[in-house]
Amino acid sequence: MPENSTCSSASSCSKESCEGCSSKNGQNSMIEPINPLSSVKKVIGVVSGKGGVGKSLVTASLAVSMRKAGYEVGIMDADITGPSIPKMFGLHGPAYGTDDGMYAIPSEDGTKIMSINLLVDDEEAPVIWRGPVIGGAVKQFWTDVIWGDLDYLFVDMPPGTGDVPLTVFQSIPIDGIIIVTSPQELVQLIVKKAYHMAEMMHIPVLGIVENFSYLKCPDCGKQISVFGESHIEEAADMLSLPVLGKLPIDPSFAKAADAGKFYEVDNHYLTAALDILKG
Repeated sequence: MPENSTCSSASSCSKESCEGCSSKNGQNSMIEPINPLSSVKKVIGVVSGKGGVGKSLVTASLAVSMRKAGYEVGIMDADITGPSIPKMFGLHGPAYGTDDGMYAIPSEDGTKIMSINLLVDDEEAPVIWRGPVIGGAVKQFWTDVIWGDLDYLFVDMPPGTGDVPLTVFQSIPIDGIIIVTSPQELVQLIVKKAYHMAEMMHIPVLGIVENFSYLKCPDCGKQISVFGESHIEEAADMLSLPVLGKLPIDPSFAKAADAGKFYEVDNHYLTAALDILKG
Protein backbone atom coordinates (compact mmCIF):
# COMPACT_ATOMS: atom_id res chain seq x y z
CA MET A 1 0.00 0.00 0.00
CA PRO A 2 1.36 3.49 -0.80
CA GLU A 3 2.66 5.51 2.12
CA ASN A 4 0.44 8.42 1.19
CA SER A 5 -2.80 7.53 -0.52
CA THR A 6 -4.29 11.00 -0.37
CA CYS A 7 -1.76 12.41 -2.84
CA SER A 8 -2.84 12.89 -6.43
CA SER A 9 -0.01 10.53 -7.38
CA ALA A 10 -0.76 8.01 -4.64
CA SER A 11 -0.33 5.05 -6.98
CA SER A 12 3.36 5.86 -7.42
CA CYS A 13 4.02 7.42 -4.02
CA SER A 14 6.95 6.03 -1.98
CA LYS A 15 8.17 6.49 1.56
CA GLU A 16 10.89 8.84 0.38
CA SER A 17 8.57 10.98 -1.76
CA CYS A 18 6.12 11.32 1.13
CA GLU A 19 8.62 13.07 3.38
CA GLY A 20 7.56 16.68 3.74
CA CYS A 21 4.22 16.13 2.03
CA SER A 22 1.32 18.09 3.53
CA SER A 23 -0.80 14.92 3.48
CA LYS A 24 1.69 12.85 5.48
CA ASN A 25 0.31 11.44 8.75
CA GLY A 26 -3.23 12.27 7.76
CA GLN A 27 -2.74 15.99 7.28
CA ASN A 28 -4.84 16.57 4.18
CA SER A 29 -4.24 19.86 2.40
CA MET A 30 -7.35 19.24 0.27
CA ILE A 31 -9.78 19.71 3.17
CA GLU A 32 -12.30 22.41 2.27
CA PRO A 33 -13.31 25.16 4.73
CA ILE A 34 -16.76 24.86 6.21
CA ASN A 35 -19.31 27.62 5.64
CA PRO A 36 -18.44 30.52 8.00
CA LEU A 37 -21.92 30.38 9.56
CA SER A 38 -21.53 26.70 10.44
CA SER A 39 -19.80 24.87 13.27
CA VAL A 40 -19.62 21.06 13.40
CA LYS A 41 -17.94 19.22 16.25
CA LYS A 42 -17.90 15.71 14.73
CA VAL A 43 -18.45 14.42 11.20
CA ILE A 44 -19.39 10.75 10.89
CA GLY A 45 -19.56 8.96 7.54
CA VAL A 46 -21.85 5.98 6.97
CA VAL A 47 -20.45 3.83 4.16
CA SER A 48 -20.60 0.45 2.46
CA GLY A 49 -18.75 -1.40 -0.28
CA LYS A 50 -21.96 -1.94 -2.25
CA GLY A 51 -25.45 -0.49 -2.59
CA GLY A 52 -28.74 -1.65 -1.13
CA VAL A 53 -27.51 -2.60 2.32
CA GLY A 54 -29.28 0.15 4.26
CA LYS A 55 -26.84 3.03 4.72
CA SER A 56 -29.66 5.57 4.75
CA LEU A 57 -31.56 3.53 7.35
CA VAL A 58 -28.52 3.43 9.62
CA THR A 59 -27.68 7.10 9.01
CA ALA A 60 -31.22 8.21 9.82
CA SER A 61 -31.41 5.93 12.86
CA LEU A 62 -28.16 7.28 14.32
CA ALA A 63 -29.21 10.88 13.69
CA VAL A 64 -32.65 10.42 15.24
CA SER A 65 -31.24 8.63 18.28
CA MET A 66 -28.60 11.29 18.89
CA ARG A 67 -31.21 13.98 18.45
CA LYS A 68 -33.42 12.30 21.06
CA ALA A 69 -30.39 12.23 23.35
CA GLY A 70 -30.29 16.01 23.20
CA TYR A 71 -27.59 16.66 20.61
CA GLU A 72 -27.75 19.09 17.68
CA VAL A 73 -27.63 16.88 14.61
CA GLY A 74 -27.50 17.19 10.83
CA ILE A 75 -27.53 14.79 7.87
CA MET A 76 -25.65 15.43 4.65
CA ASP A 77 -27.21 13.26 1.95
CA ALA A 78 -24.12 12.66 -0.21
CA ASP A 79 -25.83 9.98 -2.30
CA ILE A 80 -26.56 12.44 -5.11
CA THR A 81 -27.95 9.95 -7.63
CA GLY A 82 -30.02 8.02 -5.08
CA PRO A 83 -31.13 10.44 -2.35
CA SER A 84 -33.61 9.08 0.17
CA ILE A 85 -33.11 11.06 3.39
CA PRO A 86 -35.62 13.89 2.63
CA LYS A 87 -38.37 11.36 1.87
CA MET A 88 -37.69 9.51 5.12
CA PHE A 89 -38.08 12.74 7.10
CA GLY A 90 -41.02 14.15 5.12
CA LEU A 91 -39.06 17.06 3.67
CA HIS A 92 -39.51 18.79 0.32
CA GLY A 93 -37.70 21.73 -1.29
CA PRO A 94 -36.83 24.20 -2.28
CA ALA A 95 -34.22 24.98 0.32
CA TYR A 96 -33.89 28.64 1.28
CA GLY A 97 -30.69 30.49 0.40
CA THR A 98 -29.07 33.89 0.81
CA ASP A 99 -25.77 35.43 -0.23
CA ASP A 100 -24.25 33.67 2.79
CA GLY A 101 -25.24 30.19 1.62
CA MET A 102 -28.04 27.64 1.49
CA TYR A 103 -29.79 26.76 4.74
CA ALA A 104 -30.15 23.12 5.74
CA ILE A 105 -33.83 22.31 6.27
CA PRO A 106 -34.87 21.11 9.75
CA SER A 107 -37.18 18.12 9.99
CA GLU A 108 -40.00 17.76 12.51
CA ASP A 109 -37.56 16.65 15.23
CA GLY A 110 -35.03 19.39 14.48
CA THR A 111 -32.54 17.30 12.51
CA LYS A 112 -31.02 19.56 9.85
CA ILE A 113 -30.88 18.02 6.38
CA MET A 114 -29.36 18.88 3.02
CA SER A 115 -29.88 16.77 -0.09
CA ILE A 116 -29.94 17.28 -3.83
CA ASN A 117 -33.68 16.53 -3.66
CA LEU A 118 -34.14 19.75 -1.69
CA LEU A 119 -32.54 21.77 -4.48
CA VAL A 120 -33.99 20.40 -7.74
CA ASP A 121 -37.31 21.42 -9.28
CA ASP A 122 -38.52 17.84 -9.74
CA GLU A 123 -37.41 15.49 -6.95
CA GLU A 124 -38.43 12.46 -9.04
CA ALA A 125 -36.21 13.42 -12.00
CA PRO A 126 -32.94 11.46 -12.28
CA VAL A 127 -29.67 13.24 -11.61
CA ILE A 128 -27.61 12.43 -14.71
CA TRP A 129 -24.27 13.96 -13.82
CA ARG A 130 -20.71 12.81 -14.27
CA GLY A 131 -18.52 12.01 -11.27
CA PRO A 132 -16.65 15.34 -10.99
CA VAL A 133 -19.93 17.30 -11.03
CA ILE A 134 -21.41 15.05 -8.34
CA GLY A 135 -18.26 15.42 -6.26
CA GLY A 136 -18.43 19.20 -6.62
CA ALA A 137 -22.02 19.20 -5.38
CA VAL A 138 -21.06 17.21 -2.29
CA LYS A 139 -18.23 19.62 -1.51
CA GLN A 140 -20.70 22.49 -1.74
CA PHE A 141 -22.86 20.76 0.87
CA TRP A 142 -19.91 21.43 3.19
CA THR A 143 -18.64 24.81 1.96
CA ASP A 144 -21.90 26.53 0.98
CA VAL A 145 -24.58 25.07 3.25
CA ILE A 146 -25.38 26.84 6.52
CA TRP A 147 -25.64 24.10 9.14
CA GLY A 148 -25.54 26.31 12.21
CA ASP A 149 -24.00 24.79 15.35
CA LEU A 150 -24.01 20.98 15.23
CA ASP A 151 -22.65 18.39 17.60
CA TYR A 152 -22.81 15.69 14.91
CA LEU A 153 -23.07 15.76 11.14
CA PHE A 154 -23.82 12.35 9.64
CA VAL A 155 -22.85 11.87 5.99
CA ASP A 156 -24.97 9.33 4.10
CA MET A 157 -22.39 8.20 1.55
CA PRO A 158 -23.01 6.74 -1.90
CA PRO A 159 -22.07 3.06 -2.24
CA GLY A 160 -18.68 1.80 -3.32
CA THR A 161 -15.19 3.29 -3.35
CA GLY A 162 -15.38 5.61 -6.35
CA ASP A 163 -15.28 9.34 -7.08
CA VAL A 164 -17.75 10.64 -4.52
CA PRO A 165 -16.55 8.70 -1.44
CA LEU A 166 -13.01 9.73 -2.40
CA THR A 167 -14.09 13.37 -2.69
CA VAL A 168 -15.77 13.27 0.71
CA PHE A 169 -12.77 11.68 2.40
CA GLN A 170 -10.39 14.21 0.85
CA SER A 171 -12.53 17.36 1.17
CA ILE A 172 -14.41 17.00 4.46
CA PRO A 173 -12.76 16.41 7.87
CA ILE A 174 -14.33 13.02 8.63
CA ASP A 175 -13.80 12.00 12.27
CA GLY A 176 -14.75 8.37 11.68
CA ILE A 177 -16.88 6.05 9.59
CA ILE A 178 -19.35 3.28 10.28
CA ILE A 179 -19.49 0.45 7.73
CA VAL A 180 -22.91 -1.01 6.92
CA THR A 181 -23.28 -4.48 5.46
CA SER A 182 -25.60 -7.50 5.20
CA PRO A 183 -25.36 -11.12 6.40
CA GLN A 184 -24.18 -12.93 3.24
CA GLU A 185 -20.74 -14.52 3.15
CA LEU A 186 -19.85 -11.92 0.51
CA VAL A 187 -19.86 -9.47 3.43
CA GLN A 188 -16.18 -10.06 4.16
CA LEU A 189 -15.14 -8.80 0.74
CA ILE A 190 -17.52 -5.83 0.93
CA VAL A 191 -16.38 -4.79 4.40
CA LYS A 192 -12.72 -5.14 3.50
CA LYS A 193 -13.08 -2.81 0.51
CA ALA A 194 -14.63 -0.05 2.62
CA TYR A 195 -12.19 -0.65 5.46
CA HIS A 196 -9.08 -0.53 3.29
CA MET A 197 -10.24 2.64 1.53
CA ALA A 198 -10.70 4.35 4.90
CA GLU A 199 -7.32 3.07 6.05
CA MET A 200 -5.60 4.42 2.94
CA MET A 201 -7.26 7.81 3.54
CA HIS A 202 -6.32 7.81 7.27
CA ILE A 203 -9.98 7.78 8.34
CA PRO A 204 -10.78 5.90 11.60
CA VAL A 205 -13.27 3.04 11.26
CA LEU A 206 -15.55 3.03 14.32
CA GLY A 207 -17.16 -0.35 13.65
CA ILE A 208 -19.59 -2.40 11.57
CA VAL A 209 -23.39 -2.52 11.50
CA GLU A 210 -25.21 -5.49 9.97
CA ASN A 211 -28.57 -4.77 8.36
CA PHE A 212 -31.18 -7.40 7.33
CA SER A 213 -29.72 -9.59 10.06
CA TYR A 214 -32.91 -11.59 10.63
CA LEU A 215 -36.69 -11.49 10.53
CA LYS A 216 -38.61 -12.12 13.72
CA CYS A 217 -41.77 -14.18 13.20
CA PRO A 218 -44.74 -12.09 14.42
CA ASP A 219 -46.50 -15.22 15.69
CA CYS A 220 -43.87 -17.32 17.46
CA GLY A 221 -40.99 -14.86 17.78
CA LYS A 222 -38.49 -17.15 16.07
CA GLN A 223 -35.61 -15.42 14.31
CA ILE A 224 -35.44 -16.34 10.62
CA SER A 225 -32.18 -15.76 8.74
CA VAL A 226 -33.73 -14.62 5.46
CA PHE A 227 -30.38 -13.79 3.83
CA GLY A 228 -28.41 -16.65 5.38
CA GLU A 229 -26.44 -16.98 8.56
CA SER A 230 -24.54 -13.95 9.75
CA HIS A 231 -20.82 -13.64 9.05
CA ILE A 232 -20.41 -10.23 10.61
CA GLU A 233 -18.42 -11.44 13.63
CA GLU A 234 -15.90 -13.17 11.36
CA ALA A 235 -15.37 -10.02 9.31
CA ALA A 236 -15.16 -7.85 12.42
CA ASP A 237 -12.63 -10.13 14.12
CA MET A 238 -10.50 -10.27 11.00
CA LEU A 239 -10.21 -6.46 10.99
CA SER A 240 -10.23 -6.01 14.79
CA LEU A 241 -13.42 -3.93 14.61
CA PRO A 242 -16.41 -3.93 16.97
CA VAL A 243 -19.88 -4.97 15.81
CA LEU A 244 -22.03 -1.92 16.55
CA GLY A 245 -25.41 -3.44 15.86
CA LYS A 246 -27.38 -6.17 14.08
CA LEU A 247 -30.60 -4.78 12.64
CA PRO A 248 -33.55 -7.06 11.86
CA ILE A 249 -35.94 -6.67 8.96
CA ASP A 250 -38.51 -4.51 10.73
CA PRO A 251 -41.63 -3.50 8.74
CA SER A 252 -42.22 -0.60 11.11
CA PHE A 253 -38.98 1.05 9.90
CA ALA A 254 -40.14 0.89 6.28
CA LYS A 255 -43.59 2.16 7.22
CA ALA A 256 -42.15 5.18 9.05
CA ALA A 257 -39.79 5.95 6.16
CA ASP A 258 -42.55 5.73 3.55
CA ALA A 259 -44.74 8.02 5.67
CA GLY A 260 -41.94 10.58 6.03
CA LYS A 261 -41.92 10.13 9.80
CA PHE A 262 -38.67 8.32 10.43
CA TYR A 263 -37.95 10.78 13.24
CA GLU A 264 -40.53 8.83 15.27
CA VAL A 265 -38.52 5.59 15.04
CA ASP A 266 -36.83 4.23 18.16
CA ASN A 267 -34.05 1.99 16.85
CA HIS A 268 -32.66 0.36 19.98
CA TYR A 269 -30.50 -2.07 18.00
CA LEU A 270 -27.74 0.54 17.65
CA THR A 271 -26.95 1.10 21.33
CA ALA A 272 -23.29 0.12 20.90
CA ALA A 273 -22.88 2.59 18.04
CA LEU A 274 -24.43 5.39 20.09
CA ASP A 275 -22.12 4.65 23.00
CA ILE A 276 -19.06 4.97 20.75
CA LEU A 277 -20.34 8.22 19.25
CA LYS A 278 -21.04 9.74 22.64
CA GLY A 279 -17.68 8.62 23.95
